[in-house]
Amino acid sequence: MSELFSYPEFDKDGIKVLCKAGDANNDMLMDIAVYELKNGEERTFAYSQNEMAVLLLTGEVTFSWEGKEESGTRTSLIEEGPYCLHVCKGMSVKVSAKADSQILVQCTENENIFESVFYRPSDCTNDIFGEGLWENKMKRTVRTIFDYSNAPYSNMVNGEVITHQGGWSSYTPHEHPQPEVYYYSYERPEGFGACFIGEEAFKIKDGSCAKIPGGKTHPQTTAPGFPMYYCWMIRHLPGNPWTTRVDDPRYNWIKDVK
Repeated sequence: MSELFSYPEFDKDGIKVLCKAGDANNDMLMDIAVYELKNGEERTFAYSQNEMAVLLLTGEVTFSWEGKEESGTRTSLIEEGPYCLHVCKGMSVKVSAKADSQILVQCTENENIFESVFYRPSDCTNDIFGEGLWENKMKRTVRTIFDYSNAPYSNMVNGEVITHQGGWSSYTPHEHPQPEVYYYSYERPEGFGACFIGEEAFKIKDGSCAKIPGGKTHPQTTAPGFPMYYCWMIRHLPGNPWTTRVDDPRYNWIKDVK
């Protein structure tokens, strides 16, 4: 298994670990895992030193925290936007499944105390990038749940990208010093694409994971007929939060030609 790309599986407890902070081989500075919940099942999450984002991938769940409750239903990652609860360290979150569901939990160390935020699809950006360029092969939909602009107290970024069928995303090739993790999903299990991290290439499949160190370019593509979803998660660095990308100057001309 590559240090940069993996095909993790759910264990007997319904947990799929994507990365662990402190990994000696390739430290993403975050703990990220996907959890399966059966209809009627509950899971509780609480971390004494870590902030946490709990994202509904598919299914129907109720989030409970601080005496509050919010619900979300999601049947399509491609067509429907995210429900995500973001809390500071020490906060307990219970997730109750009203149908078979999957959630993604992203954590990292953060001493800041901040108010919990529950994001609905209407609270997230839904930007179209690359439209009109190169027969729309660069066109993709980018949903930002939270980043430095709306959550400067956080040490993380969380969002989603829909790579349109037969197209590219994270394109033109770019990098940034902060580590980033991608978690991929296809609505058809035979869907596939390709991920390029620096000079290495990997086959994207449903449920696969890219772990991108700072300083490596990371464009993606998907096969015709298969729109591709991925959750993108960045860890800010001390004194150096992620706010922008650094494009590979060799490809700047591509953005200027229609």
